[in-house]
Amino acid sequence: MTEWADLPGVVQVVEAHGERTLVVAPADLLDTCLRLRDEEGFNFLSDISAADYLGWGGHGVAGYIGTAAGRDLNLPMTQGLQALPAPRPKRFAVNYHLLSVSAAPRRVRVQVWLDDGEPVPSIVEVWPTADWHEREAWDLMGIPFAAHPDLRRILLDDDWEGHPLRKDYPIGGEPVRFSEEE
Repeated sequence: MTEWADLPGVVQVVEAHGERTLVVAPADLLDTCLRLRDEEGFNFLSDISAADYLGWGGHGVAGYIGTAAGRDLNLPMTQGLQALPAPRPKRFAVNYHLLSVSAAPRRVRVQVWLDDGEPVPSIVEVWPTADWHEREAWDLMGIPFAAHPDLRRILLDDDWEGHPLRKDYPIGGEPVRFSEEE
């Protein structure tokens, strides 16, 4: 096995919370994933998740004090984190959770940072199950996947406007129609 930092496109290796994260440049994602599958034995893509960090680390971020015993949703309310979170390199993070199903199972997370509208290469050719995960990230977060074989909505109607899991999506209810006459 090679050193993690020697993989193509790896910008940073982060070890935190019992998990290894390989931060990869978007242009190198496909090559990195191919090498992780073919040379490192990561033969299972368990999930792709996207996160929106709009306004992260800015004024008005609130949370609770976490302790070893967990957190109390009622007390103590901090009216802001005890320390502001570290700034993020770009607005969106796309996380690929990989598993090596072998005699000695291993896990790794590959992470790509993107700005609004910036495409990330599709990895459907590496792990075919990425098809559904990438469509979900497109549908709900608006992450464009370049060279995806069928990038269309998977959960929402085709005529739905916007991507509802983005932090800038307008909050408000949709009018409910009780009959065709309304």
